[in-house]
Amino acid sequence: MAFCQLNLFSEALRVQTTVNVIVPQQSTSGEIGVENNAKKEKYKCLYLLHGLSDDHTIWMRRTSIERYAQKYGICVVMPFGGRSFYTDMKHGGKYYTYIAKELPRLMQEFFNISPKREDNFIAGLSMGGYGAIKVALKECDSFCAAAGISSVADIKEATQLFPDALRLAFGDELLVPESEDLFVLAQEQNENPMKPRIYMGVGTEDSLYEGNRKLKEKFESLDYDYTYKESEGTHSWEFWDEYIQYVLKWMFE
Repeated sequence: MAFCQLNLFSEALRVQTTVNVIVPQQSTSGEIGVENNAKKEKYKCLYLLHGLSDDHTIWMRRTSIERYAQKYGICVVMPFGGRSFYTDMKHGGKYYTYIAKELPRLMQEFFNISPKREDNFIAGLSMGGYGAIKVALKECDSFCAAAGISSVADIKEATQLFPDALRLAFGDELLVPESEDLFVLAQEQNENPMKPRIYMGVGTEDSLYEGNRKLKEKFESLDYDYTYKESEGTHSWEFWDEYIQYVLKWMFE
């Protein structure tokens, strides 16, 4: 595997930004302690989103995502999303447009990544879990599956938990559009034959547990290919390092 720190200009954000990318390397003869599973065809790709207090470096620093991804021979793209909740912000950048639309095009331009829907996946933790599920529900033609770990599942309730960040995203009155509400989006896409597979995981001691349970009930009331897993755990990297392995197995095996 190769690890790339890529600086690029985003037309959506109108600024230079940074993306970390793990990409398979075709030949690694002589490398000790790893198994090379790079494929000859264009790579499947996972877009992996960070949480509210983090940045594009955090998955590499807090987990063994490179080692986990190598098992499947996939590319992993880790963009910077700020504190945007992956929205086109009222007071900030157009992070939804950047992550959901511009970034996949750029990554397919720069790397040997498949453009096929069935080869593109998105996941994240906390704020990034919300962003991943939202992007997949709204961009059904582009992503076949999404996973949220310890997600901010109920964005309306989150306005009470993260008011400062969400004022920047949605405006001073904290009015959440229906187009940003996972419950509404899940209902709207229920009859769409292209709707994504969904995975959710959360710890039973997580402060966001009840919101995840509510969204679980919503998906279970609808006609989704839906997987849910919970176990003892808090809003912590010990939990997320464990669960990203479940996510990769669910996506790629």
